[in-house]
Amino acid sequence: MTVARRLESFGTSIFADITARAVAADAVNLGQGMPDADGPDWIKDAAARAMREHPNQYVPMPGVPALRQAIADRFAATGGGWAPDPETEVTVTSGCTEALAATMLGLLNPGDEVVVFEPFYDAYVADLAMAGAAPRYVPLRMGEDGAFAFNADELEAAVTPETRAILVNTPHNPTGKVFSRDELSAIAELCQRHDLIAISDEVYDCHVYEGEHTRLASLPGMDARTITLGSFGKMFSMTGWKIGWAVAPPELTKAVRSAHQFTTFCVAAPLQHAAAEALRTDEAYYADLRARFRHQRDVLAAGLRGLGFRFADPAGGYFIVADHTPVSEPRGFADDVSFCHHLIEEAGVATIPPSSFYHDSNEGRKLLRFAFCVSEGTIERALRRLRAWSNESVPDEPEA
Repeated sequence: MTVARRLESFGTSIFADITARAVAADAVNLGQGMPDADGPDWIKDAAARAMREHPNQYVPMPGVPALRQAIADRFAATGGGWAPDPETEVTVTSGCTEALAATMLGLLNPGDEVVVFEPFYDAYVADLAMAGAAPRYVPLRMGEDGAFAFNADELEAAVTPETRAILVNTPHNPTGKVFSRDELSAIAELCQRHDLIAISDEVYDCHVYEGEHTRLASLPGMDARTITLGSFGKMFSMTGWKIGWAVAPPELTKAVRSAHQFTTFCVAAPLQHAAAEALRTDEAYYADLRARFRHQRDVLAAGLRGLGFRFADPAGGYFIVADHTPVSEPRGFADDVSFCHHLIEEAGVATIPPSSFYHDSNEGRKLLRFAFCVSEGTIERALRRLRAWSNESVPDEPEA
């Protein structure tokens, strides 16, 4: 008895592996994108109240009506381009993880192709494998300034007669890139010219620190061909609640729901009622969220630069992706995996090796991903350990 062929190549996720190593070494974990703050108490109180006051039974498969309405209102208020119909255009899922899987399973047929930017969130390619579809990769390359960008000719070349969709993630995990309006307009033009569906993963839409977030669905001609995915857990630092959603026109929503009904069917009822209440909070909450995460980013960025890592400040998201070679190569490390394992064991700090997010692992061997979604105290503790390690492991200066 073995793992099904469509999944056997994926093995254990890099997040499970690094977290296990971090626990064993008692390392400060800057690997997994999991806040160490536990979410606002007023939202927890709302969930407890809902558990007492609402039936704790199955709820409608697409989601509690109050939550679907709150998602639609939030989407319209944050540049969605239109107010979605909560009955036919909003589906509540078990986190964006399930929204992605339901979208792939409900939309794609075996042999279809989907354009995927890399480095990619690791679930993307596994979801495509489960649907029998194939990825067509377009690289986001780090420039001399440390920022990531794609080449328009490479994007065009990735589209074939079998291409059904393009998957866009902005703000981007892991690079922190916020796709510009011009970049998204080029993607929109490509979608319309080749009759492609856009799957827009926008789970970090509240975490934009430089520039602004543009919803792909808001661009001319894109409302009828875009599935926009979101995450309550990312918005309120409550990732364990696993509440996400898909906003799409009715025909595409039917595809998402066709798979959702046979996977989770519905998400925990009390948590949906609490999420609906949370989404009605005022903009001051989101402004404070952005300010706090921007500060955490800046603290980590200053510390990593002081150690010699090279990168551009991420414009959004949870992570800094840095070129580690100025730090690692003088110490004899040739790739991200070996250096990551060394830092866990010798410095007591866990990161993620991004080679796992490329179809050709060599493309990511010079990079490391650091999470700044944890508290300033956790970041400072990690930086103290890295400084101590650096001071102890500095190679001898060559003789004159």
